[in-house]
Amino acid sequence: MKKRYSHIIYFVISITISLTLSFDLLPLYGQDDPLKLIKDKQKELKEREENLKKEEERLLALRKDIDEKINQYSKLLSQIEEQLKEIKKTRDERLEQIVKTYEAMPPEDAAARLSELDEKTATKILSMMKPKKASAIMAVMEPKKVAGLTTGMLRIEKKFPTR
Repeated sequence: MKKRYSHIIYFVISITISLTLSFDLLPLYGQDDPLKLIKDKQKELKEREENLKKEEERLLALRKDIDEKINQYSKLLSQIEEQLKEIKKTRDERLEQIVKTYEAMPPEDAAARLSELDEKTATKILSMMKPKKASAIMAVMEPKKVAGLTTGMLRIEKKFPTR
C-alpha cells in the first residue's frame, strides 16, 4: 500500500512543479496576465463582430438599392412592352387600311403602284390581300417583279422574342 501512495504523491508533486514552472514562464512568452490575454481576445472578437454588423448593414442597404432599381427597370420594361404593342397594333391597322385601299384600286393601277414600292412592303401588302385581288394585280405586273414578290411571300419572317 505504501508503494501505491508514493506513486500518487510523486505524481501530484510533479504536476504541481510543472504548473508552477509554466506559470513562472508565462512572462517569458509575452503573456503577463492570462486574464489580460482573455480580455484582449474578447475585445478583438467584439471589434470583429462590430465590423461584421457594419458590413451586413452595408450589404443590406446595397440589396435594397438593387431591389429598387430592379423594380424600376421592370416597370419601365412593362411600359415599353405596352407601347410596343400599341405601335404594332397601330401599324397593323394602318397596313390593313393600305391593303383595303390597294384592293379597291383597278388591278392595273395597283400593279403600277406596288411595282414602285420596295419588295418587302409590296410583299406584305400582297400577302394580306384576298387571293382573287392579289392574282388580278400580279397578272398585270412585270414577270420579274412578280417572281421577286412571290419569293418574298414564301420567306418566313423570323421573329426573335425580346425576353
